[in-house]
Amino acid sequence: MNPIRVLVVDDAAVVRRQVSLLLGADPGLEVVATAPNGRIALAKVAQFQPDVVLLDLEMPELDGLETLKLLRQRDPELPVVMFSALTERAGMLTLEALALGARDYVTKPTSAGGLNITVEAVRDELVRKLKALNVRTPSATAAPFPVTRAPQPRPQTPARVEAIVIGASTGGPGALVRVVSSLPADLPVPVLIVQHMPPLFTRLLAERLQGVSALTVREAVTGSAVQAGSVWVAPGDFHLAVCRDATGVRLLTHQGPTENACRPAVDLLFRSAAEVYGAGVLAVVLTGMGQDGLRGCRRVNEAGGQVVVQDQASSVIGSMPGAVEQAGLADAVMPLDAVAPELVRRVDPRGRRT
Repeated sequence: MNPIRVLVVDDAAVVRRQVSLLLGADPGLEVVATAPNGRIALAKVAQFQPDVVLLDLEMPELDGLETLKLLRQRDPELPVVMFSALTERAGMLTLEALALGARDYVTKPTSAGGLNITVEAVRDELVRKLKALNVRTPSATAAPFPVTRAPQPRPQTPARVEAIVIGASTGGPGALVRVVSSLPADLPVPVLIVQHMPPLFTRLLAERLQGVSALTVREAVTGSAVQAGSVWVAPGDFHLAVCRDATGVRLLTHQGPTENACRPAVDLLFRSAAEVYGAGVLAVVLTGMGQDGLRGCRRVNEAGGQVVVQDQASSVIGSMPGAVEQAGLADAVMPLDAVAPELVRRVDPRGRRT
């Protein structure tokens, strides 16, 4: 198998050099060119035909967002990974880039001395994402959906839904916008979301979702009462769980050990929801890399709850929902645009909503 051809675009020469060396050390990757700004990057895309583009956000002459817009006009399918600083401005720009069609992002590690790109950061995140997002070479971690396997039938009538829990990773911010924006203002259950993102980015994601939703969307805070009509997003680097006390169900956020190398983890939220709501849980697994959510869906299934997953064709990366479907835990597998209507139908199976 030929190595994945990468174009590295960043205005800092030291970043281009360090990233090129680190990516080039992986036999599955080849840095075919670098560029200091978007104008040069567009020319090199045409010249070198890379498989994946690593694109800095803030650059002179033509920044990352404008470059991405032009790339999408020329090649809607070319995978682009944004290279973002961990700042509020960069977070807002990153979410905008994801909305414009970037497949994923990686945050730049920083230290007191400035940019400090480490071998570990690249090996554990950047290399993995570049390989997974290369459309020419499917990721070894991506589990394809079986073509013929049907969702497992349930012998009994599903219980009344009391809460919706959603897990997402790669491609999730865009998918969440489309799902949450389509939920009605009178949704009679709460919605809790785990999206694999770092601190700050999750708050910005909650704000973006609030801007498109008829529901109230907030970043989760420990002790908050879980109420119908509210959407809660797990804060970056904190797990999100629910617990029941004498006054009702409340949120719990904590920094317990990572699960599936993630914090927040989908599995942990799904398990806690199954413990609190039992058969009243409706779990949703959207696009994402890895298998976070698989064990949680098994717990939901054992509690008698329901599971809906996004299909492979509409997923940026299908391994998270695909793992659940392959395990026979999905009650429904469907395109992204069908997810919100399906959730509304399952919340109110008598069809009073339109």
